[in-house]
Amino acid sequence: MKIVLASLNPNKLREMREPLLELGIDLIPQTDLSVFGSAEENGDTFEANAELKARYVMEATGLPAIADDSGLAVDALNGAPGVYSHRFGNLDSDAARNNYLLEKLKDVPDEKRGAKFVSVIALVFPDGKKLIVRGECPGVILHESRGQNGFGYDPLFYVETLGKTFAELTNEEKHSVSHRGCAIRNFAKVFKEMNGYSDE
Repeated sequence: MKIVLASLNPNKLREMREPLLELGIDLIPQTDLSVFGSAEENGDTFEANAELKARYVMEATGLPAIADDSGLAVDALNGAPGVYSHRFGNLDSDAARNNYLLEKLKDVPDEKRGAKFVSVIALVFPDGKKLIVRGECPGVILHESRGQNGFGYDPLFYVETLGKTFAELTNEEKHSVSHRGCAIRNFAKVFKEMNGYSDE
């Protein structure tokens, strides 16, 4: 089944393509179909924004489209930046947003630096069917960046069970615990049920 990925982010393509291939999904970047725009993300939930992005590309291509909307929710900031993670502080680079987050948390002690990454995956079909699933990963925000892998807030997000930040994990380690990995596994389960087959 050919499904278009509603994203201009090559990192998302890399993280989603292989696991979805195992479901028989051939994930096509939207740019391969000459779609270079994106939906206005004006929803107030991850679910709303994921569906908006997927629907925009589905309508532009006439093919089923899948989108991920993800972000960081920090306890000490009452869940911020949340759906505004990519626009946090109106800054335009990962490094700038990470520094802004550290400044916001500079007086927050270790025991109150809890956070979670959230990922919502939405798949929409031209016939009106849709599938929306959610995945989460708990962690802690460090006082400084660690690691060279990943993107976004990964260098600050520490996973206590592994003793590493997201940016210190291999792709395999990250997929095993990450919010997106969890969402993809949840997606696989529901997708199989929707299509009438299981692992049994």
